[in-house]
Amino acid sequence: METYTTDDALTTMGFGKLQGLVLVYAGMGWVAEAMEVMLLSFVGPLIREEWKISAQDESLLSSVVFLGMLIGACGWGYVSDKYGRRTGLLFSTLFTTGMGFLSALSPNYLCLMALRFLVGVGLGGSHVYSSWFLEFVPAQNRGFWMIIFSFFWTIGTVLEASLAWIVVSTLTWRWLLALTAIPCFLLLPFFGITPESPRYLCAQNRMSDATLVLERIAETNQAALPPGVLVYPRDGEADHSGLTSEADHLLPLREKECTDDDVMSPKSGSAAALRSLLSRKLRRSTLLLWFVFYANSFAYYGLVLLTAQLSNANRSCASGLKYVKSETDTSLYKDTFVTSLAEIPGLIASAVLVEWFGRKATMWCLLFTCCGFLGPLVLYQSELWTTGLLFGARACAMGSYTVVCLYAPEVYPTSVRSTGVGIATAMGRVGGIICPLVAVGMLRSCHQMEAIIVFEVVLFLAAIACMLFPFETKGRAMN
Repeated sequence: METYTTDDALTTMGFGKLQGLVLVYAGMGWVAEAMEVMLLSFVGPLIREEWKISAQDESLLSSVVFLGMLIGACGWGYVSDKYGRRTGLLFSTLFTTGMGFLSALSPNYLCLMALRFLVGVGLGGSHVYSSWFLEFVPAQNRGFWMIIFSFFWTIGTVLEASLAWIVVSTLTWRWLLALTAIPCFLLLPFFGITPESPRYLCAQNRMSDATLVLERIAETNQAALPPGVLVYPRDGEADHSGLTSEADHLLPLREKECTDDDVMSPKSGSAAALRSLLSRKLRRSTLLLWFVFYANSFAYYGLVLLTAQLSNANRSCASGLKYVKSETDTSLYKDTFVTSLAEIPGLIASAVLVEWFGRKATMWCLLFTCCGFLGPLVLYQSELWTTGLLFGARACAMGSYTVVCLYAPEVYPTSVRSTGVGIATAMGRVGGIICPLVAVGMLRSCHQMEAIIVFEVVLFLAAIACMLFPFETKGRAMN
């Protein structure tokens, strides 16, 4: 009897209209997260101005969001692995939308901090969008489409900078919070047309449901499925278009090489998933991914906050005055808008490099280059030079972050993919929690050199970690 795998089916049908639907829906999820994250660099100074809170409390407002994202990343990853990708997406979106709108009504600082923490918990599920999308993409052009998918993040950052530029000058920060929650809300009416991941269904042994999804893809794309019966290739016997020799050395593991601890069954708990991620075959990749996600989040979100803080810190520290933020000063929005545009060349560079040199080399190359752009900022620079250096650093940070978000789902098997990526993303949120203390706290204390050195060390170590990854995943099949 002839058989075929999910990869065989997706390769035969190619990237078509249904994958385009998944791309737009998942991309809107990333637009929503990007806007909520970019919001942090605008709301903090405004809250400090209105409620007269300290610089430490302003930093804490950003940190609690990342703390919530840390918790949410682990929780929603486990939910989507056990109950389905769509289930994780639906409930994380509902939660984020509700908390986002409620936070706009906050009567005081403590209430706002609590609600933004809960927004962070909801945003922690955003990594499920990338895993869900990649599970519909044929292996041969997965890198290209992940870069395209990442453009939605850049759209979100530019939209938020533009929105803040317009809203804050005419309305209040409460309107900014409410309007920022709208993209997440817009996902809900269209949830019914989204398909479940066929890879997830196969991993749960729901082969008939997976076949129905693949038939829907074939009908929408006006293509034909391969002849035969759908199987889940745990034994690794499927042909992967000449990539068999490479797959012999890559994850996910073949069933004959796995122990009971290496696979998460539908009834397994979070402890079983963690054991699988830290099994002998996956341990090195998992631990290195945790640090690289931490460093990339620390660098990327730190650069977002640096854009909002560095020029003003330069002026205040050079003049010997305490940091003062003028409510009518629009340079913050202008600089943030300009540096947000840096993500476009960053994505283009990563799209080219990831297909030429692979995932690992692209990541360490971009991280070392980011170090080079940040180096001159150990000393005070002019506003134009500072913006230009941050532009280059932001481009490299975005490119590196995009590639690690592509690499991580390729490393893990379907049964623990969302949990694995979720925990790695959670480690990244630790970087998000800490970076406001460096990017805001140290700069406002006029310790610019020390702050930049911290960023340089973290980026350098992350580049070394990327060189130590045991596997290159370019062109390999996802099981």
